[in-house]
This record gives sequence, structure tokens and C-alpha cells, in this order.
Amino acid sequence: MQNIQPFHLAIPVSDLEEARTFYRDTLGCTEGRSSNHWVDFNFFGHQLVIHTKSADSKQDVAGSAVDGKEVPIPHFGVVLDWETFESFATRLKKNKISFQIEPYLRFEGQPGEQMTMFFKDPSGNALEFKAFRNIEQLFAK
Repeated sequence: MQNIQPFHLAIPVSDLEEARTFYRDTLGCTEGRSSNHWVDFNFFGHQLVIHTKSADSKQDVAGSAVDGKEVPIPHFGVVLDWETFESFATRLKKNKISFQIEPYLRFEGQPGEQMTMFFKDPSGNALEFKAFRNIEQLFAK
């Protein structure tokens, strides 16, 4: 697998302090630079920036059926290694995260077998975290 460069993603949040607490304390992301309108986080080695949005902004949320479950669209997240996924899922359960899709094994015995889970941040942004039993199958058909 090639060496992957960190991505940068900026997302809207309705309450900067509530979102800051969620990403820092609940998810365990390290906080970087910030202002009174945005905060940078180390999101598993990637740069995630939360930006305040106006109260009248609307976010369209749709869904798509995957493996018999309704997956929220749009969503973002990170592919973790298997052990990190398990410990992160345990951390989220201890923090009483309300999962949209509880951690489970998807595509069992098929190419791309993976653990996955979905939940939302306090502003309604959908997140997915996954782990492949064999990372070489990340793009398997």
C-alpha cells in the first residue's frame, strides 16, 4: 500500500464549543490552532477543521442501502486498523454515543470484509469508522 498523505476536511457545526468538546473529549482528537469561528483537530493523522455555520443553514441528509442497512449520505471518517477500531468502538460505547449503525462486521466472508460503525456529531455530521480484516482489500471488487 502506498504512503498516504493526510487529507484536510472542513465541516460545518452549529455550536463551536459543543463540537470542540465532542471531537476533543469524546473522540480523543488533539486540538490544534483555533479562532472564535473554527478549530483544527488531528483526526487520526488528518486535518479536520470545524467551522461555525449560520443558524439558518440547512444540511441535506440522504441515505443509501448498504449491506441491508441505511447509510447516511454524506458522511466521512477514517479507516483504522482492526485493534484500533475495537478500542475506539469501546471508547464510544463508554461515552454513550448514540450509533446510527452499531459496530458490526460487514460483507463477512466476502472481498472487502470490514468492521464498520456510524454515528453523528452534535451538529448532525455523519461519521463512519471502519477497519478491514485485510487492508489490501480496501478497494477490492
